[in-house]
Amino acid sequence: MFRHPRTTRRPVLALLALPALLLATGTACGAGTTDSAGTAGGTSPTVRIALGVDASYAPLYLASERGMFEKAGLDVQLMKVEGGPAAAQAVTAGTAQLSANADSTALPQMVGNPRLRALGAFQSSGRYLKVVLRKGVTSPRQIRTMGSIQGLGLYATHEYLRHHGIDPDSVKIQQSAPQEIPTMLQRGDIDGYILFDPWVSKGVEAGGHIAGSTGDFGVTYVQWLLADQRWLKENEELAGKVFKVVAEADRLVTKDPRAAALAAHEQAQLPLAATEKAIGEISFEARGLTSADTTSSRRIADFLRRQKLIKNMPDLDTVLLRGWYDRHAR
Repeated sequence: MFRHPRTTRRPVLALLALPALLLATGTACGAGTTDSAGTAGGTSPTVRIALGVDASYAPLYLASERGMFEKAGLDVQLMKVEGGPAAAQAVTAGTAQLSANADSTALPQMVGNPRLRALGAFQSSGRYLKVVLRKGVTSPRQIRTMGSIQGLGLYATHEYLRHHGIDPDSVKIQQSAPQEIPTMLQRGDIDGYILFDPWVSKGVEAGGHIAGSTGDFGVTYVQWLLADQRWLKENEELAGKVFKVVAEADRLVTKDPRAAALAAHEQAQLPLAATEKAIGEISFEARGLTSADTTSSRRIADFLRRQKLIKNMPDLDTVLLRGWYDRHAR
């Protein structure tokens, strides 16, 4: 069993994002509510999707930029948050009805809010997250300190160290927000980190170098769409229509990465060239959840519990809605 006595737990900005979300949306709805006003005609309830700001959300940016939700008769608003837990926390708070979260980030939130449900996956990758090491660090054996984000970042960091025969307890792991980590590398506070762009590019600009991707040591993330069960049970048809648009946007992103990068630039001010490159490292495909997702989720949740980051295992047979996508979103 892994202990984690040397992890430095810095204040996590994601925990501060929730009050900001409540202010940004004016008033906080009850958990899992849908706005009754919706569009001007009042025929389509507003559905807010909480998501982060990076290339992995390209299908949602593209769907919004091209008016794909409106063409499907939907009133969908994208709620951009810091990413990580903040997106799922917005669903829990009722300021969003759906969120996009990686599996390892969603699972701890499902412990805190067992009403959260994963409807299906819309992308995955073993190449998007990369290992960045500072100048002068040429071998994992030289690492003494690493920066990490919550959830997927911490899990990937442990797997990376173990893959290279390094006990994670022998390395100081400093948790922080993504935007802080490249600066920590530049100052020499950390020897490396595992992140996605633009923070990979920022680390290279700060003098670091790319030393591989998570797939090199067996870590592949899956991005889910989440909903609160109290909202979902009254809005399954609506949620299915939203997911159908996301699935179509997935196909368009795969077909035309340049157009997706342009949409991400317009919607989230992401750098065009780096975003297009990152899109090519992600598999954009909407699908239902399978037994393989359950197995992978159990492995991640076991890790989180060993690290004392969660007290209990989420009920995977309940929170992962196997078969939901095929029934409602095909």
